Amino acid sequence: MRGALRAAVLTATAALALSGCGGGDNGGPYSAGAWPGRHSDARNSNTTVSDGLDDVTSSWSRATGGAVGSPATVAPNGQVTITSATDAGCNIFSYQMDNGRKRWCTRLGPGVADISPVADDVANVYVGEAGGLLSFTENGQRRWRIPVSGTPRTVQFAGDGSLVVITHFGQVNIVDPQTGMLRAPLFDLVPIPGVEDGSNIPRRQPDHGLAGCFGGSPDCPVATTPAVDQDTGRIFTTVWRPAADRAALVALRYPGGEAPVVSEEWSNVDLPGGATTSPVLSADGTTVYVHDGEGALWAVDAETGQARWSHDLGYTPATGPAVTDDGLLVLSAGGPGALIALRDTGDAAEAAWERDDLRQAGVPALTANGRGYTIISGDDGLTALVFDAADGRTLDEEILPGTTGFSVGTAVGPDGQLVATTVNGELHVLDGAED
Repeated sequence: MRGALRAAVLTATAALALSGCGGGDNGGPYSAGAWPGRHSDARNSNTTVSDGLDDVTSSWSRATGGAVGSPATVAPNGQVTITSATDAGCNIFSYQMDNGRKRWCTRLGPGVADISPVADDVANVYVGEAGGLLSFTENGQRRWRIPVSGTPRTVQFAGDGSLVVITHFGQVNIVDPQTGMLRAPLFDLVPIPGVEDGSNIPRRQPDHGLAGCFGGSPDCPVATTPAVDQDTGRIFTTVWRPAADRAALVALRYPGGEAPVVSEEWSNVDLPGGATTSPVLSADGTTVYVHDGEGALWAVDAETGQARWSHDLGYTPATGPAVTDDGLLVLSAGGPGALIALRDTGDAAEAAWERDDLRQAGVPALTANGRGYTIISGDDGLTALVFDAADGRTLDEEILPGTTGFSVGTAVGPDGQLVATTVNGELHVLDGAED
């Protein structure tokens, strides 16, 4: 019975995807540069191959008209896309990087305000809403929409160019980005009760439990963004399974090729308080970093799921660290607090530097030339900070006039622009300072 239902879903999904296919170029995976995903890349590294700026100045800002729960993303052509919890009108917006001109906007369903749109190498956009995943061209034309169970978290790209789409219910979809058709059978991280189990449970609404996605809950089993190793096909995510008292870190495998099937490789349930942030994969693919619920950062072997080390921070950040290719981890101390850097030595984390004079109010982002961007809280409101990732010293500060609250994310433009998103719905872009 369940197999027949899944076959029907696959057929219906393919038909709907084909009927909704619009114009637009056939985009591929992330391109080099810019900030096309929530945490920049498939590894969730919060780093970019673009060079950063030493001096920045405010270029433009826009108010979305609603609260924002997820960072803006930047396509390789510089197009900035952001979602917002507006009461009416548009709740997804796309702006030009050079002048802040709104290029397009539209209204999607519930849950979109906590999802970062993802851009491919030709600026096609992929974004979820309650019960569906959609794709738009860079001009805002809808390319396709497919149904899913639940609300997709921010999507990723697999090594073969497929979209990795995991909903907050734990349904894993591997999707062709051009057509919206499934490339592999559906995989459920949380088993679905069926007739053979003697269950008669009504279908939940696709936005059920979204309020519990802050930190995860039984109603929101997958509350984070997956990390993908594009070389091995491993997918790392957090899952809160039935009867569990916390979320676990789980590794899946999508091999690609002919007739691929998603499978689970391991599950690590030994993190005190569970896994609380999106997994972050090291550049060499050997280590997964994740925060637990009791204030420690863990380094986990990506192949086996065994812990390599843990480092007590004394707090639990809302996001994972920014991780460079040479093993430097830059973290914000959850809430107003210090900006710190650790060095992964293989079997331990050593302190690299600490800026306890700062009141951190954002998420660090690192550039290819060793520059770091973040948002701090100052006497005059929120301030954009440029720092040297090697030692943490300040290179530049720029006040964001009239801003309050905190920043939900930092992104980097193709020419090193600093892009900051505040929880109150403001988008700020800072470019190089004039000589």
